[in-house]
Amino acid sequence: MFNSNSILGMNARNRQYLIYNNKLGRKIADSKLLTKKRLSKAGLPVPKVLKIFKTPADVFSFDWTKLPESFVLKPVSGFGGQGIIIIRNRAKYAGEWRTISGEKIDIPTLRLHTLDILAGQYSLHNLPDWAFLEERIKIAGIFRKYAYRGTPDVRVIVFNKVPVMAMLRLPTKESEGKANLHQGAIGVGIDLATGITNHAVCRGKFLKYIPGTKRKVNGIKLPYWNTILTLAAKAQQAVPELGYVGVDIVYDKAHGPMILELNARPGLEIQNANLTPLKKRLERVEGLEVLNAQHGVRIAKALFAGRYADRVMAEEGVKIIGSKEEVKILAADKKRVSVWAKIDTGAWRTSIDKSLAKELGLLKKENVLWTKTIKSSLGKEKRPIIGLTFWLAGRKINTYAGVANRAHLRRPLIVGRRDLEGFLIKPRGES
Repeated sequence: MFNSNSILGMNARNRQYLIYNNKLGRKIADSKLLTKKRLSKAGLPVPKVLKIFKTPADVFSFDWTKLPESFVLKPVSGFGGQGIIIIRNRAKYAGEWRTISGEKIDIPTLRLHTLDILAGQYSLHNLPDWAFLEERIKIAGIFRKYAYRGTPDVRVIVFNKVPVMAMLRLPTKESEGKANLHQGAIGVGIDLATGITNHAVCRGKFLKYIPGTKRKVNGIKLPYWNTILTLAAKAQQAVPELGYVGVDIVYDKAHGPMILELNARPGLEIQNANLTPLKKRLERVEGLEVLNAQHGVRIAKALFAGRYADRVMAEEGVKIIGSKEEVKILAADKKRVSVWAKIDTGAWRTSIDKSLAKELGLLKKENVLWTKTIKSSLGKEKRPIIGLTFWLAGRKINTYAGVANRAHLRRPLIVGRRDLEGFLIKPRGES
């Protein structure tokens, strides 16, 4: 369990991070239609709107019989998943459908529910609202055995264009097929670097298996993971008025990842799902100069990678290396360049010589994740921290490395202990 002092609480979230969301940003996030408009303008994929209801007259003049086999009815300014009806397929008779929970629903019931939405029964601020019909996302095959009837989604918390934490939300029978934690869905933590699930929580209880099954919730490798993180960061780029935002992304069977909605006040249960506090992650990226969404994703993967040393050792066997090893570095032109490295368990972070990094094209602006101020006898010096990929003893390592002048040293690369999990080091002496 993590240190409770580092957990982000609601008061701290409101006071320290929601201030990055201005009035316009909150207005956009609180309206599913304004969100779609802004994201669509930025060229980001969102589910298609079939019909908008603004007045009771719109409800009664609409030909409900022409609706497709499956669709979703939503309030524009709803919250917590309330007021949403998800239609799975047509029932036996014309004008009747079945919801994802198996209940039969007809046109008069849909009309009445839509009128309730217009009256503000489900709106965030208890004010009159609009309703709309949206195409239903068809669940991707990988999730069929994990989700109960409904469509799972991925919630990504983005701050300063950097994805800082993510979880998979799985619908359950208790949540009536909806991916909403407050209604009983399962929250499953995700390692940001790999897209592999780790821990799970449901109504405050930690789970190892999907309820009623022997299917483990950890170890699920999510497809399109880099696309998911990039879409989340691009969503914030498209709505810069939201500096701290929850981005909900769904997997559509035909179209792939699509952005469902934005949340200007994302909940904090994501910390339990990941067994990781959010506060330190937010502090780590606050104030960083992030060039764009892709740069933000690189920073996220470098900073917040989980550790799977036990899995690596089980699958590959323990790798035994010496105090010096030949490694292959991936250069900017995608070529692998061999250099000798010092294996240094006394150093935390991997470090590369400045001249070598420049020669390999690794000091380009888009590859510099952030800069670090170093104090020495010569004063303060700013050193870049760059993304680095290399192969050590046949194992690929994606990491971040400090850049320093190592021209006076014997090895142009130091591999620090952050990147040595799953290895055993046998000292052989320097030569």
